Amino acid sequence: MKDFCDLARVRRSIRKFQDKAVETDKLKGILKAVLMAPSSKRSQPWQFVVVDEKEKLAALSICREMGCKFLAEAPMAVVILADETLSDVWVEDASITASYMQLAAEDAGLGSCWVQVRNRKTPDGNDSTENYIRGLLSIPEQYRVECIVALGYKEEEKNSFDESKLKWDRVKYNHFDNQLK
Repeated sequence: MKDFCDLARVRRSIRKFQDKAVETDKLKGILKAVLMAPSSKRSQPWQFVVVDEKEKLAALSICREMGCKFLAEAPMAVVILADETLSDVWVEDASITASYMQLAAEDAGLGSCWVQVRNRKTPDGNDSTENYIRGLLSIPEQYRVECIVALGYKEEEKNSFDESKLKWDRVKYNHFDNQLK
């Protein structure tokens, strides 16, 4: 098991996956961590749709103009939703679960990549990506789609985050004009 800073340093967006299924126990371990994510007022407004059917992954891979083609080759993707009637900060709550999912996947030896859905359009520009996914997966209207996270065994390796490139100038101390030393 890695410590948190190691996970943050080595977790990279992976878009090339091995043709190997994710074991159920690994998936459940990731989802267990996700279900423990914090949410506003402990409302837990999220829902998750796990997709591993090749036809549905192919359909998800064309949900927006750019940045999602790799979903067709991913062994699995998780669509992250939230019930907007349960929380006015559903975007933040759902985003936290996506981050937990990516870190838990890395900890389990898997790669992941976030595909933004909210506020995106289908390739023809005539519909929202969210509506397209809602129709594809029979998602009720009260649920909003934040993102999709692809999961699988890495086919590519990427360099860890270079800590010498940390932007410490973005960290202020007590007021905006004071740098953390």
